[in-house]
Amino acid sequence: MKAAVITFPGSNCDRDLAVAFEAAGAEVVRVWHKDTSLPEGVDVVGIPGGFSFGDYLRCGAIAARSPIASAVAAHAARGGFVLGICNGFQVLTETGLLPGALMRNAGLKFICKTVELEVATADSAFTEAWAKGAVVRFPVAHHDGNYTADAETLARLRAEDRVAFRYLANPNGAMDDIAGVLSENRRVLGLMPHPERVVEAVQGGSDGMGLFRSLLGRMALA
Repeated sequence: MKAAVITFPGSNCDRDLAVAFEAAGAEVVRVWHKDTSLPEGVDVVGIPGGFSFGDYLRCGAIAARSPIASAVAAHAARGGFVLGICNGFQVLTETGLLPGALMRNAGLKFICKTVELEVATADSAFTEAWAKGAVVRFPVAHHDGNYTADAETLARLRAEDRVAFRYLANPNGAMDDIAGVLSENRRVLGLMPHPERVVEAVQGGSDGMGLFRSLLGRMALA
């Protein structure tokens, strides 16, 4: 698997994401936001957490209009995999690759702690390492993680089994306890918690490695 990790001004989890992909066995290339194309042979694009462009306007709004964003959208349109974590999830909603929006946390405070998540579907390249209903622990670190969508969108996500992860104890007010959602073709995942921060025991847990190994396993079968 060849993974491209995007860096924007203000990204602060890009190295963490690259290390997680490498630990799962992927070849990783780093891509700057001003690049206009992805390297040849990229299977998955990782959009990391952080505060791209200082979270001005709306979180992810400027990053979604940077030169590399068109290449990421084209990659997704071809059926390529895309993983957006935290700020990366916000970027994916701003580009329209995922539905909904990430609003200010219900408590109006920045949240930084480890949370328990339910794996809401095992039917995706990102989650098939687990059984549906499995519980994993990932850290969160966000101020605008309150997933919001209209009733029609929420109903469609449920009907199409596109909710990837749900909070067991909702920390931010997200509708339907949603922590992560999939695109219609199930090849784009956005999630607020950080699996890349728990890929080895020294980090306090290794639950996050399941996501990266799951994706790598899918690539090996392709």
